[in-house]
Amino acid sequence: MSLIHHALRRAERGSTFVPTGLRPAADGSIAATIGPQPTPATGLLELVQTIPFQPWPNGLMVDPRHPQNAPTEEFRTLRTRLNHMQSLQPIHTVVVTSPSPAEGKSFAAVNLALAEAQLAGNLTLLCDFDFRRPIVHHLFQTDRNPGITDYLQGKCRVHEAMRRIADTNLFMMPAGEAVINPLELLNLKKVKELLDHLSSLFSWIILDTPPLLFAADANLLSTLCHGTILVVRIGTTTIDSVSRTMQSLCQNNVLGIVVNGARRSELYSKYSYYNSYYPPNGKDRESEDGESFDL
Repeated sequence: MSLIHHALRRAERGSTFVPTGLRPAADGSIAATIGPQPTPATGLLELVQTIPFQPWPNGLMVDPRHPQNAPTEEFRTLRTRLNHMQSLQPIHTVVVTSPSPAEGKSFAAVNLALAEAQLAGNLTLLCDFDFRRPIVHHLFQTDRNPGITDYLQGKCRVHEAMRRIADTNLFMMPAGEAVINPLELLNLKKVKELLDHLSSLFSWIILDTPPLLFAADANLLSTLCHGTILVVRIGTTTIDSVSRTMQSLCQNNVLGIVVNGARRSELYSKYSYYNSYYPPNGKDRESEDGESFDL
């Protein structure tokens, strides 16, 4: 599970950057590229298919039904810091990535989106831009396509590539069908137009992307978004890989670092005092020592 004490600290100290995403033109030209006919914001979201919230049992996802769990509180902390930053500067689109595979980027992206969507009126969109090894559709137990690649290739309209999670403010876009060269698809002008338009409909758009040191996809997407969150893993990520990752990014675009891979017992030790007042079924909770989180 992620420890987020270092996340966004650098940005909170006043680092500035120029947002690369532009708002849609007043004449609706960007909206017109989303589908055959321009659709008002509310109308577009009403067309999106609703699916039940059925998280993968081993997905370690934030569950609104258990708000007192320590992992949930960690992502609330990250959410609070991000929302504070958003009140100071126009941040709507965020890339979540890592230096290497298996460091927890998808785990962080999904749970941050779930935490953001728990706030009333905080419409949040989770996008799986990891076309090489997509996992978001699996975590929500839904179909992989139609999704983002299908839309970018003109095989579906934007609302057909989206899903709404029932009884929440969360929308998601799965990766879509497999493509031979994902980077060529991401270089299309249509990607920027899509992100710019959707940023006017959602409070937050969170992008799960491939690792930075293994593909150029995240580097490209970070130039199209307002900020980047880097996920590293305790005992796995090296200082050298972090240094090379930071050099590959525009540093003014980096919002902060999320540290992943803490043991569950370390998290529960911080919250057990408060949680013990309202134990489920009248029994104290017991932590599961030795269990770690590594999606």
